[in-house]
Amino acid sequence: MQAFLKGLGAHWPVVQAPMAGSQGSALALAVCEAGGVGSLAAATLSPEALRQELTLLSAQAQGPWNVNFFCHTPPPHDPVREQAWLDALRPLADRLGTSLPSGQAVAGRAPFSRDLLELIRPFKPPVVSFHFGLPAPEMVAEIKTWGSQVWSSATTVEEARWLEQRGADVVIAQGLEAGGHRGMFLTADVTTQTTLMALLPQIVRAVQVPVLAAGGVAHEAGVQAALALGAAGVQVGTAYLLCPEAQTSPLHRAALVSDRAGHTALTNVFTGRPARGIVNRAMRELGDGATCLSARAPAFPLAGWAMAPMRSAAEAAGLDDCSPLWAGQAAPLCEPLPAAELTRRLGRASLAASPSNT
Repeated sequence: MQAFLKGLGAHWPVVQAPMAGSQGSALALAVCEAGGVGSLAAATLSPEALRQELTLLSAQAQGPWNVNFFCHTPPPHDPVREQAWLDALRPLADRLGTSLPSGQAVAGRAPFSRDLLELIRPFKPPVVSFHFGLPAPEMVAEIKTWGSQVWSSATTVEEARWLEQRGADVVIAQGLEAGGHRGMFLTADVTTQTTLMALLPQIVRAVQVPVLAAGGVAHEAGVQAALALGAAGVQVGTAYLLCPEAQTSPLHRAALVSDRAGHTALTNVFTGRPARGIVNRAMRELGDGATCLSARAPAFPLAGWAMAPMRSAAEAAGLDDCSPLWAGQAAPLCEPLPAAELTRRLGRASLAASPSNT
């Protein structure tokens, strides 16, 4: 394990990925206790909820922890596109017996801001990480004055270089296999996205800062492969969704342990940005052609506004037809283990990696 993780106080080179909507501080605390780096996803939390979770983490974490934010630019409203999206959703809503919302689309996720910086300042998180780029340079610099590290995700070599040039202490190489939202921010072209085994060594060669490997790492062999290719550690998401400490819904858990987990795809129908999840009815019916991506979906995060009532109606009927079942391509390898046991299992696998990474 490279010096930067030892310096943070982690025992294992294992970082639990922040997963908005599927976890709170309980999962992060369990990972920290086992010697990994626990993470809290803040993108969907209200200021009050975020403050409560940070209070628990700062008081109870037995090791380094990370709080994660989105850095997207809120899009302008496009009434024509938003109405076209409602029209596209109407047949599915009618079959579910639910109505669609009216009025202007509402964003369900807010980007990092000066207000959020001031909220987290008293807690001085060991790590503040970002998805979709980085906040303004002055905010990055200010976070560092607390002694916090700044991490962010890259899906291309160009993004990795951009992050390093703008002050990221660690780059998270996010392979195409990864579940949840793609961290892409310099391009919207999904054909630029490559698998972790191709992306990771390119990013390691392109930057001087430590690189974490994310995407398809759900078992011991994945950890060893990532470290052998130069990663300083791994960031694991999907495998933690089955832990009892996660807030994964019963429908999502059932899908993860079913044969369906072997079929994931990128979709933008739930939020407006490409994200990988287990294929379900909404993805199939709303995608264009043979894909699960739709050119009609409003820009992130406005697409989710219209999906919300359909998701509620379907879930009330015991259906996951309209639920985002985020999962990476290694989901079939995941097991329902306590978070501490999973962390130690993945951590021990790192001992077999090359000496330069231990």
